[in-house]
Amino acid sequence: MGFETVVAPRSRRSRKRPTALPSAPRPRPALARAGLVLAGAGLGAVTALAITAETGRELRAAGGAATFLGSLTGLVGMYLALLMVLLVSRIPAIERVLGQDGLLRWHRRLAPWPISLLVAHALFITVGYAQAARAGLGHQVAVLLTRYPDVLIATVGLGIMCFIGILSIHAIRRRLRRETWWLVHLYMYLALALSFAHVLALGPSFVGHPLTQIVWSVAWAATAGLVLCYRFGLPVARSLRHRLVVTEVRPEGPGVVSVICSGRHLDKLAIAGGQFFFWRFLNRSMWWQAHPYTMSALPQPPYVRLTVKAVGDHSAAVARLRPGTRIAVEGPYGAFTKYAQQRPQALLVAAGIGVTALRSLLEDMPRNAAPVVLLRATRPEDLVLHNEVAELVRYRRGRLHELVGTREQAMLDERTLPRLVPDLDRRDIYVCGPEGFVTSIVEVATRLGVPAEAVHHEAYAL
Repeated sequence: MGFETVVAPRSRRSRKRPTALPSAPRPRPALARAGLVLAGAGLGAVTALAITAETGRELRAAGGAATFLGSLTGLVGMYLALLMVLLVSRIPAIERVLGQDGLLRWHRRLAPWPISLLVAHALFITVGYAQAARAGLGHQVAVLLTRYPDVLIATVGLGIMCFIGILSIHAIRRRLRRETWWLVHLYMYLALALSFAHVLALGPSFVGHPLTQIVWSVAWAATAGLVLCYRFGLPVARSLRHRLVVTEVRPEGPGVVSVICSGRHLDKLAIAGGQFFFWRFLNRSMWWQAHPYTMSALPQPPYVRLTVKAVGDHSAAVARLRPGTRIAVEGPYGAFTKYAQQRPQALLVAAGIGVTALRSLLEDMPRNAAPVVLLRATRPEDLVLHNEVAELVRYRRGRLHELVGTREQAMLDERTLPRLVPDLDRRDIYVCGPEGFVTSIVEVATRLGVPAEAVHHEAYAL
């Protein structure tokens, strides 16, 4: 147990792409920055809209201040909710820069704000209207729900948002199955749709202002259009074009299988090593959900391959797929690619099933890449795809280190990593595996002074 350096003999297999594949589109950070500027400008415009809609006389009236705060928090909250949806709409130009991990991190950071602001909106509006009518809060709640157009429906939408927000608390979220979490999150679209009408019907910034009504409606329609296009339309079109079916399910190690799929026009599939698809297997028990699995090799038309470890209900069911099962796909996604590299060379680190992304990334690197590869596993039999990785490392004139054993026996820390990779200051670090492992390697890299922009990671939630 411990460290071992392995180099496999040369072999014809896995050296080169057998078919020239189209290059995956390069990330364009300028487009992502432009999107950020546009989002900031939109937030400023929404805030200005709420402020300019109120006059000094209205603010000084009974309940005026509370009503103004309710209008402001409502507009800003709804705008941030739209941004939250856009972050997970998988717009390719943004996704290629931030990756799914980055988009989800921003989504999680943003999520508490629209829900909190919309709750504040409901409270301020109720207080403001109650003060203006010189009525009790309970009476005013009843009046709002029964006499104001679309308020009851919007309240239902807010309740759905709050319910989803509660389930998003980490201590609760980690107890839910991924399938349950996915289904619950779909209701966010319903919640936003229910909340739309009352904004135009009652908002001070919109009543009697047809131009602002049109602009707000266009923003909502554009958001819905992007979601429909990139979450539904494009995946359907791509699935119909390639028509993937399961050809073979091949054991690779304890609880790990590779699924070989065949399809059409795969020589036109632009994908970078390290990227993944959302896979929807169209059989009786799995058709209704799509799960992300990384391509463990670049396409070899007419075949593609994914490699999956059984860690949940869906991934365990993958091992029982039958040849001929049809597949719908969404993607490719991910910024864990060679295009992210900032330094002359790279260090690739993987634990467990994280080797899938590393293996395809390694295959996509140039002949003279000279990578250093660290594979971490508790047992030798857990080093799946080891022979393929070793061949690819040898062909690219690199070095492969196997770290086999317990955490204490095969530790990666500030002392061992520089010893294994003396030229770390010349290398980007790519790390992939379980969340805890990825977090620990990123922390080690930070303590060793590796710049954040030279550390690229993909965490698998097990």
